[in-house]
Amino acid sequence: MGGAVSAGEDNDELIDNLKEAQYIRTELVEQAFRAIDRADYYLDGYKDNAYKDLAWKHDNIHLSAPCIYSEVMEALDLQPGLSFLNLGSGTGYLSSMVGLILGPFGVNHGVELHSDVIEYAKKKLDCFIKTSDSFDKFEFCEPSFVTGNCLEISPDSTQYDRVYCGAGVQKEHENYMKNLLKVGGILVMPLEEKLTKITRTGPAAWETKKILSVSFAPLIQPNHADSGKSRLVHLPPMTVRSLQDLARVAIRGTIKRIIHQETMSKNGNGLKNPPRFKRRRVRRRRMETIVFLDKEVFASRISNPSDDNNNCEEIVEERREQEEKSISELKPDPPVNFLREKILSLPLPDPLKYYLLYYRDK
Repeated sequence: MGGAVSAGEDNDELIDNLKEAQYIRTELVEQAFRAIDRADYYLDGYKDNAYKDLAWKHDNIHLSAPCIYSEVMEALDLQPGLSFLNLGSGTGYLSSMVGLILGPFGVNHGVELHSDVIEYAKKKLDCFIKTSDSFDKFEFCEPSFVTGNCLEISPDSTQYDRVYCGAGVQKEHENYMKNLLKVGGILVMPLEEKLTKITRTGPAAWETKKILSVSFAPLIQPNHADSGKSRLVHLPPMTVRSLQDLARVAIRGTIKRIIHQETMSKNGNGLKNPPRFKRRRVRRRRMETIVFLDKEVFASRISNPSDDNNNCEEIVEERREQEEKSISELKPDPPVNFLREKILSLPLPDPLKYYLLYYRDK
């Protein structure tokens, strides 16, 4: 599934292509896609395909095509503070992007059938939190994953504002999926070869919209052959953040606002000079006349009354090109994590600084 947009050279170019093709349509979704590099969720030997609009699978590890994730994110209509359940959470790529939008007061849960994929997702999540500068640009709702079959979720589990299922849902399981939703909630899932958006408008009222044709592997049915009993999946509890954690969120938010105000003041309300684009040099070639006469060769340049002017123009053009080249050859400064720098400059004990930084490595 995929191939709807051109491949990109990097993550940003892939997102540009998805925007141009109208798969990404809102700023929140675009920011989330740009913040997390899709290649980071590939195995090392397969990263060359990361920016193609194609699904990828290796053993139990699977990523849907970027165009599918884009449509899913747009259809979910995510907002800060909502609760989200990802059925078939896989590598955690989608859950992490969702977490950037949900913010610190959201709920972000995932159910994955394969325990090895859960371990893979946790490693990728830990790497993102510890090393990505994007982590400090957002207030993140960290996903929690549990192992199990998503068709065996405990009936006493809470309902969610948003639910996504990453495998083909059989018609007989449609109502089961709907019951995972709160009133007003949105469910997105592949149903009968169509990516489908279902909104719960009342206790027993639903609105259904078909988004696009898709091809997903079907949900794996529960296997009770070993014990003959259902293995209920107990979702993570919806815990309330501690006062200490809430204080960290508030302090980081205040510092970000201060940094934003300082940046606006320095840049004149954020207005910067437009980027300079390198002009292509047009080379003017002199025309030569070659004359063969009695085994001798005579060469002469065709006279042109504007030659003197052209020479002056060439000199000016060469100088301009050299100036632009010298500017372009200057290495850009590495990106600065202003939040980290500001926190480290505060007159606070080191343990408190590192707590505010979530003990991140960079």
